[in-house]
Amino acid sequence: MKPKDTIAVLLVDDHPVVRDGLSRIQELEPRIQIVGEAGTVKSAVEVARQLRPDMILMDVRLPDGDGIEACRQIKEFLPETRILFLTSYSDNQLVLASVEAGGDGYLLKESGARRIVEAIHSILSGGSVFDPVATRGVLRNLRGGRVANPLDALAAHERRVLAEVAQGKTDKEVAVALNLTTKTARNYLDHIFRKLKVHTRTEAALIFARFNQRIDLSE
Repeated sequence: MKPKDTIAVLLVDDHPVVRDGLSRIQELEPRIQIVGEAGTVKSAVEVARQLRPDMILMDVRLPDGDGIEACRQIKEFLPETRILFLTSYSDNQLVLASVEAGGDGYLLKESGARRIVEAIHSILSGGSVFDPVATRGVLRNLRGGRVANPLDALAAHERRVLAEVAQGKTDKEVAVALNLTTKTARNYLDHIFRKLKVHTRTEAALIFARFNQRIDLSE
């Protein structure tokens, strides 16, 4: 059994050199322990099931598929495990897909080791981390280029609903968590969509992740 304050991390990348580089985050944060490595979707799912890590650093492109599918599968049996995507791709659709799959963050591989350590702590504290370069285009498309915080348009109860949705919960699960009827939760979500000018839960969740006070998007 690992010590209580240890952060067990699984590295998923098909390049051994990249995994070797990422393993150096242990030198910056003694609490972090790299407990395993994987280079494919299949092995990532198998190793995650075996080791049950606190955090997974996940590449997007893998030889037998993509990290987004691996994330989706892992979250089904390890919903509490946090997954931070580390990729070379600053792609709008990949960012949205990572959120939809249950990812907790999206950073470019050019981020330094210290930035990754900070992101791990932020995510494990309940926040989300998205690289500003990777999300800029998405948010510009969603919000028409406006810079004001779109969450300011939401009532307190709507923000609570959106916070639950951003965790990947269904309408029924949101209703249970907030002691609402499923119909009421759905009505609130419809209002949220109109106010944020979005059409999907994924878009709404990304805006929440970007503008909620617990998001980390520092340069």
